[in-house]
Amino acid sequence: QGEKLWDAMKITACGLGTGLLIVAALSNSVSWYKQNIWDTSGHFWQTTWLKFYHLLEGKEWTIFLFGTALVPSLVFWCFNGVLMVADVTGKPTFITRYRIQLGKNDPVDTKKLRQAIFTVLRNQFCISLPMLVPMFYIMKGWGNTFSKELPTFRWFLVELSVFTLIEEILFYYTHRLVHLPLLYKHIHKKHHEWTAPVGVISIYAHPVEHILSNALPVMTGPMIMGSHIVSITAWFSLALLTTSISHCGYHLPFLPSPEFHDFHHLKFNQCYGVLGVLDYLHGTDTVFRQSKAYERHRVLLSLTPLSESIPEAPRRAE
Repeated sequence: QGEKLWDAMKITACGLGTGLLIVAALSNSVSWYKQNIWDTSGHFWQTTWLKFYHLLEGKEWTIFLFGTALVPSLVFWCFNGVLMVADVTGKPTFITRYRIQLGKNDPVDTKKLRQAIFTVLRNQFCISLPMLVPMFYIMKGWGNTFSKELPTFRWFLVELSVFTLIEEILFYYTHRLVHLPLLYKHIHKKHHEWTAPVGVISIYAHPVEHILSNALPVMTGPMIMGSHIVSITAWFSLALLTTSISHCGYHLPFLPSPEFHDFHHLKFNQCYGVLGVLDYLHGTDTVFRQSKAYERHRVLLSLTPLSESIPEAPRRAE
């Protein structure tokens, strides 16, 4: 366990170190025009935010609902709307070529999909929306959320790192919790009805699971950091988009790899987290690391589906 902890720390340090070196190198190479672009961009977003703030007459609850509910929901449904067309019709074929679990959801069961959509809408309106009320008052207590001055982009990147770390910890352990036999049977089994997931089922879950594993891991970071509403909007939208990609069932070019979480739906007892660091530390990715899915777990930088360039090994004849 100690060796795994050390290895996980080295992987994290290596990733962060490489990122910092890249940022430093890029900063040095573009320093002659970077400040100009930064000032122009910052001025544009600041002006846009002030126009929006005054348009809504500074009504904080309206601004909060717009940023935490409306915009993230539009991102979620627009992205998943395209995926659902591909799931149901098989078109455009450009997308369906990249299906991860070949032969599954081809096409998707429309009755099952309608039931999933109803559950997702119920979770959004009956659970997520009421949870925004206490969050609103917590954010008001910080006093920064509705400031007329936007946070700097650098500070937003710091916040994003903290949000991601908190989400990884809370999601991993609550996810492991609902996989305990008693809780799995009565709560988490609903989500695992889809062994070959599609994007919209990313928040298809029992209400208890939706609170513990979907909503709280994403909401906790901004509440701890006292973040600006613009930062919260960007984070909520990014979180919903990321989990939709993880569940979408397609390994599409230039998007984050969904192989990790897709493998979880296939095997049930592997790959519980988001980033994979805690899975490595706890040994809950050992089967995944020995699979073809692990070889395909990378950003696809060409138009050739990874299911073709890294196919599954042919099964031996019985």
